[in-house]
Order: sequence, then C-alpha cells, then structure tokens
Amino acid sequence: MRVFSSPADRRRALLALVAVVVGFAGLYVAVRQYLPFLANARALRAWVAEFGPLAPLAFVIVQALQVVIAPIPGQAIALMGGYLFGPLAGTAYSLLGVLIGSAVAFSLAKRFGRPFVERVLHEEVIAGFDGFVERVGVPGLFLFVVVPGLPDDVICFLSGLTTWRLRTFLPVMLVGRLPSYAITVYAGDELANGRAGLALVLLAVVVALSVAGYYNQARIRAFVESIGD
Repeated sequence: MRVFSSPADRRRALLALVAVVVGFAGLYVAVRQYLPFLANARALRAWVAEFGPLAPLAFVIVQALQVVIAPIPGQAIALMGGYLFGPLAGTAYSLLGVLIGSAVAFSLAKRFGRPFVERVLHEEVIAGFDGFVERVGVPGLFLFVVVPGLPDDVICFLSGLTTWRLRTFLPVMLVGRLPSYAITVYAGDELANGRAGLALVLLAVVVALSVAGYYNQARIRAFVESIGD
C-alpha cells in the first residue's frame, strides 16, 4: 500500500515535516538565546518541583482538556511533560491526562447522545466515522489509534454513541496511544539533557508518521474496516 495517494500529497507531507522540524529547531535556539531559564532544564525542574503535586495535577488537567476542547496536539504537551518531569513520570502524566480526557469525551457522548456530538463535531467528521468503532471492534480501534495524526479525539466522542462500555474503551486507548506518546516524552527528556540532535530525530519520526496518517485517513480507515469484516 502506498503511503501517499499522489505526488502532491507527498510534497505537502514533506513540506509539513520540514516546516515542523525547522520551526521546532528555531524555537529551541530562540529559547536558549532569549529565555535561558527555560533552557536550563535542571533549574526549571527544581522550580516545578517546588509546587509539589500541583504541578503534575495542572499538567494532567491540560492534557485532558486538549482531548475534549482544545485544538492542541497531545504530543506537543507530552513533549513538555518529558522536558519537565522526565521520561517515566512524563509518560505517566501524559497518558493519565489523555485517558481522563478520553473518558470525559466518551461519557459526555454516552450521557447526552447524538445531538450533543453533532454540536461538538463537524458534520463531515461524523459522516466519515459514524459507526466506525462498532464495525472494527477492539483490534481495529487499536490499529487506528496507534497511528499518530488520525482524529483519535473524535473517536472518543463517537465511541460514546456505541454499545461499548468505558472499561472496554479505555484500555484500547491506553495501549494504542502509548507508543507515540512515549517517544515524544522521551524526546522532551533528551532536550532537557542537552541532546537536541536525538530529540529532533525522534520528533521527526513522530511528525512523519503523523503527516502520513493525516493524509491517509480515509485509506487507513478503509484498511482497518476491511480487517474487521
């Protein structure tokens, strides 16, 4: 299966990848130049630690909100989690926030039904993924959410319209989202330790997969549905 459906898609994907990596590198240089306190990870982590459990709590809340209401990629917040809390705690806090946000989106849809979801999501998105979760089942949903760049937050709302239970839905989201979040958090920790080169390589991998996923949503959805048949 080709990764991109046309040369134009491939060019746009490459441009997006280059833009993100260059932009991130520029931001990193700018922070080191003009905001040296933020570039001193050891001092920044010590300052964050002074807030005790409030710092992780605030981070988890922000990560949860990005699932439900904020148009912020969860990996961007996960990168910050790795920078502030290290690889293990950063991954744990990131996934906890994502699971809380996913549970909230799922439960809101389950409680208020389709009229609520139709107010929250665009009509085209609902039309494209309506009934998707029940058609593909647990293995199919895992294959879908493990690919970064796909509308997995949308799936959280639409999953609430199915007969699924929350106890079935959340483990799939946890295992499916773990790889990309763990890599991104680790990249954040590498930045904190002054290894920007490796961090950029890891981020480039995640961004490349995200771009490929974004431009191939329909094909990936069709492939997953074909497996579930």
